[in-house]
Amino acid sequence: MTPFPDRAQVVVIGAGIVGNSVVHHLARLGWRDILLLDKGPLPDPGGSTGHASNFVFPVDHSREITLLTGDSMRQYSELGMLTTCGGIEVARTPERVQELHRRMSSARAWGIDAELITPAEVAQDVPCLDPTVLLAGFRTPSVAVVDPLRAGELMRQRATEAGALTVAALTEVLGIDTEDDRVRRVRTDRGDVDTEYVVVACGVWSPRIARLAGATIPLTPAVHQMIDVGPIAELAATGREIAFPIIRDMDPLMYERQSGADLEIGSYAHRPILYEPDEIPSAAAAALSPTQLPFTPDDFDPQMEAALDLFAGVLDRPDAGIRHAINGLLSLTPDGHPLLGETPEVRGLWSAAAVWIKEGPGVGRLIAEWMTAGAPEIDPHAADIARFAPHERTRSHVRARASEGFNKTYGIVHPREQWGSDRGARRSPFYERERALGAEFFEVAGWERPQWYGANSPLVAELGVEGRPHEWDARWWSPIINAEHLAMRRGVAMIDLSAFSQFDVSGPGALAYLQHLTVAQMDRPVGRVIYTPVLGPDGGFRSDLTVVRLGENRFRVVTGGSDGARDLAWFARHRPGDGSVALADVTSAVCTLGLWGPRARDVLAAVTDDDVSDAAFPFATARELTIGSTPVLALRLSYVGELGWELHAAPESGLRLWDTLVEAGAPHGLVPAGIGVYGTTARIEKGYRLMGHELDAEHGPVEAGLALSGLKSQDFVGKAAYTKAREGEPEATLCTLRLDDARDTAGLRRYPQGGEPLLTPDGRRVVDRRGRPSYVTSAGAAPSLGTHLLMAYLPPGYAAEGTGLVVEYLGERYPVTVARAGRTPLFDPDDSRMRG
Repeated sequence: MTPFPDRAQVVVIGAGIVGNSVVHHLARLGWRDILLLDKGPLPDPGGSTGHASNFVFPVDHSREITLLTGDSMRQYSELGMLTTCGGIEVARTPERVQELHRRMSSARAWGIDAELITPAEVAQDVPCLDPTVLLAGFRTPSVAVVDPLRAGELMRQRATEAGALTVAALTEVLGIDTEDDRVRRVRTDRGDVDTEYVVVACGVWSPRIARLAGATIPLTPAVHQMIDVGPIAELAATGREIAFPIIRDMDPLMYERQSGADLEIGSYAHRPILYEPDEIPSAAAAALSPTQLPFTPDDFDPQMEAALDLFAGVLDRPDAGIRHAINGLLSLTPDGHPLLGETPEVRGLWSAAAVWIKEGPGVGRLIAEWMTAGAPEIDPHAADIARFAPHERTRSHVRARASEGFNKTYGIVHPREQWGSDRGARRSPFYERERALGAEFFEVAGWERPQWYGANSPLVAELGVEGRPHEWDARWWSPIINAEHLAMRRGVAMIDLSAFSQFDVSGPGALAYLQHLTVAQMDRPVGRVIYTPVLGPDGGFRSDLTVVRLGENRFRVVTGGSDGARDLAWFARHRPGDGSVALADVTSAVCTLGLWGPRARDVLAAVTDDDVSDAAFPFATARELTIGSTPVLALRLSYVGELGWELHAAPESGLRLWDTLVEAGAPHGLVPAGIGVYGTTARIEKGYRLMGHELDAEHGPVEAGLALSGLKSQDFVGKAAYTKAREGEPEATLCTLRLDDARDTAGLRRYPQGGEPLLTPDGRRVVDRRGRPSYVTSAGAAPSLGTHLLMAYLPPGYAAEGTGLVVEYLGERYPVTVARAGRTPLFDPDDSRMRG
C-alpha cells in the first residue's frame, strides 16, 4: 500500500468523474505530487457519479456548456467509454414545438448535427412509444451514454502511470488550514498534508468541505427521482444495454431510456426535495449508497401517468414492475450553472462543483488549465464561482433559487426570464419613487433595477411606438422601453444606476497596481475618467470598466453590477501583499443616477452653482458638485450616446437628489427611463459592447474594436497577447447588422433575442479560422434608426459593410445586412451629441 504523504503539490477532494478528470489533466500539464482523496471506496465512492443516468445530450442554449459537453464527449470517446445511441427531445405542446425550433437554432449555431422530425419518424426510431401523443421531435444523432466510473479509473491510471498521482480512498477530510486567507494544509483521519492548492470536487458534499476552509460553495443537494421498469421483452430482445435513442419527454419534465431489459424513467417534475450536506447518510448507514436515498413514490405518481401516456404499450403490462427506484442526489446552484474556479474567500482553494456527467471531463481540463496557465481555453464566465454577491452565497438564497430552478431543468426558459424567489435583497434609495411610477423591476446581483416605467405608457402612443405582435418576442419586454428611449433622445432622461459595483483603490502602490491590471494608461491627471479593458493572461477579456482618478494615490473603479463580484475577486487576487494597496468595496456606500439627453445640461445647470459648461467640465472628466444641497461626484461620460453625467451620491442623500432633479427637469421634459434603454436600445444604437455578450475570454480588444490608440510602456496582464494581436489582422471583427425583413411566413414582425446563428444566404454556417461560429451576441431595437439591430463577430470576407447574411430565429430565416464593421456607431457616428 502506498504510504500516505505528508506533502502534496495539490490535493483533490472527490474521486467522482470531476475529481478524476482534474487529476488526469493536472498530470498531463506537468503537475506532480497530486493527492486524490475520497472518503468512499473505489471505483464507486458513493457520490452522484455512481447513480447518474450517464447520458449526454450535446445541445444547450449556452455556448459555454455546449463547449464543455463537446470536450467531454471527445474525452469519453478517446477513453472508449462513449456509446452513441442518438437522442430525441419530443414535444407534446405547441409551446414546446417552438422551443424545439429554438434548440435547432442553437444546434446550428454551435455546429451540432440535429434535425426536426415528425411524430411518425420518432416512432420509427423508438417503436415502443405512442406517436399520437406527440407533435414533433428534435433528433440529435450524437447523443450518447457513457461509463463515468470506468472513465475515472482510466484517468486515475494514466496519472498514476505518469508518476504524478497518489490515490487515498476511505480517507475522511477533517479540516483545511489556512494562513493569511491561503490554503496551507489538509487534515485527514490518516494524517495531515501540507499543500498550497486544494480542489473541491466532491459534488453534494462540496459546501461542507469548503466551510472547513472558511469559504462557501453555494449549492444544495437535491433529489432527482429515477425508476427502472421491467422486464420489457422488446428491450431484452435487443441484447444490448441501449439500442434505441434516448427520449427526453420535455413537457412533463421527464426522460425515458433503455437500460438493458428495463425502461429507465427520470423526472424533474416533482416537488423540490432539498437536503443539507450534513444530512446525507454515511456509506455505512446508506441502504445503497450515500446519494441513493429511499424512493418517495407519492412524488412520482403524476410522472408515472405521463410516462404511461407515451409508453403505454410496454409499461402497462402485469409482468413489468418497478425493479429499482431511488431518490438520487444531485447539486443545484442559485442560477443553475456550475461552480468553477478559485473561491473568492480563500486563495488556493478551487471549486469544481455542481457539474453534470456530461460536462465532467471538460470541466476537469478547464480547471487544470486555469490553475496552470491562469486562463482556460473555454471561457468560464457564467460558471465562475466568484460571480455571486455575498447574499447570493447564503443558505437561504441558495435554497430559494434551487427550489425555483429545479422544475426549470427541462422547462422553457426565456432569455430575459426573471427569478421570482428571494427578491428585494438590494434596493436603491430611489426604490419607493420608482415603485410609485410603476417600475417593472429586473434583478441583477440582488439589485432591483427598473427596466421600464408604467407611468411612461402615454409616451407609446405619443411617439408612435409599435408593439411586438408575437408573445415570445414581447415577453419580459414593453414598448415603453422604446418610448423612453425616444423621449431621452429628444429631451432628457434619468436612469437609476445604483447597481453599479464600485470599489476604491488607494495607497502608495495604487497606480502601479492598476497599471498592471488594465490596458489603458492610468497615469492621467486627477479628475480624469478612463475607460479600460481588463484582460486575462491570454489576452481575452476579463472585464471592461471605468476608472476615475480621484487623487494622486486614490482611484474609483466602476463596473457593471452583474460582473461586480467577479471583478472584485480578480482585483483582490492581484493585490500586492506588501500593504501598499488598499481595496475597498464601496458599492453600498454610493447611489447613482444617470442624467442624459440634449437638455441634460439645462437641468443640471438649474440645480447647481458650479459651472457645467463644456469648457469647464469636458467629456471624460470627473468633478465634485453640489446639486441643491446634495454633494455628488459627477462623471461626464455616456453609455447611451447623449450629453450627460453619472451622478454619484451617498445613499442617505439619494431621495433628495432624485426629487431635486425631477423638479428641475419638469420644464425640460425629463422622464425616468429604465435599464431597457441603458443596456439595450441606446447601447446597441451606439454599438457599445457588453461584458458577457460581445466581450468574453475568446475575444480580445482588437477583434472587439476596442484596441487603444497607443500601447503603454508599463507591463500588464495579457500584454504579450494583446501586443501580438495588434500586430496582425483580426481573425474576426465585431459588426453591427440590420434586420432587413422581419416578417415571418405568417406575416408577423419578429425580433431575434440573441444567441441565434448567422448563416450565408444559402444556409451555410459562418465560422472563422479558429472554429468560432458567428452568432448574435446582442439584439435589440434601435428606435432612433427605426430598425432592429444585431451584433456579431464575423470573419474576414464577411465583416464588410453591405454583406448580406441571414439569421435563423425560431425555425425561420430572416435577411440581415452588415451595417457597420468595427466600433463606429450607426447613431451619431462622430459622437457629437455626447461631446457637445
